[in-house]
Amino acid sequence: MKTDAQLKQDVIAELGWEPAVNAAQIGVEVNAGVVTLAGHVNSFSEKWHAEHAAQRVSGVKALAVEIDVNLPGLNKRTDADIARAAGNVLEWTMNAPQDSLKVMVEGGWITLSGTVDWQYQKQAAAAAVRYLMGVTGISNTITLKPGVSAAVVKKDIEAAMKRHAQKDAQNIKIDVSGSKVTLAGNVHSWSEREQARHAAWDAPGVRDVVDNMSVVY
Repeated sequence: MKTDAQLKQDVIAELGWEPAVNAAQIGVEVNAGVVTLAGHVNSFSEKWHAEHAAQRVSGVKALAVEIDVNLPGLNKRTDADIARAAGNVLEWTMNAPQDSLKVMVEGGWITLSGTVDWQYQKQAAAAAVRYLMGVTGISNTITLKPGVSAAVVKKDIEAAMKRHAQKDAQNIKIDVSGSKVTLAGNVHSWSEREQARHAAWDAPGVRDVVDNMSVVY
């Protein structure tokens, strides 16, 4: 098990290894395995990459992000410009029915809403607008349409975990209620926890995933 000092050094090293992040602008603190990132970055995409870089490090139990997005003068855009750009990129990149997604922008912060069939479409919508110039944050409130039976969802999740060769799949309890999946049990790394969540979200018909898993090192 890593000490907080070791974990801090590993997170700093991972931030430095991530080419999309200027690690010199981000401070790292660790307390009992909980990592806090603080500082200022020049784009929302850089903030996003910093978060995911920290999550990749083994031993991270939880992550608090206190990073501000300070846009350089040349990168600032009006909300109307950002909204138009977001609407265009969603229209050109999303495999979803026309008018199924809505965009609202306030202070550079994009809020996505609407309804899609799959979780990957919801994630793809956020990814499509993440790198637009002028964006300071994203709220993804897109919802998923109701789907298949609980038995089918549970079977699909268990099969996905086995395909991914997830070491702790047998230790994860899967409970399905309607379109909501609850995951419980112990895993041994953040990445295994993420794999279990992704497996649940990838099952057709899942609209909500409750993560009650614990990371045990």
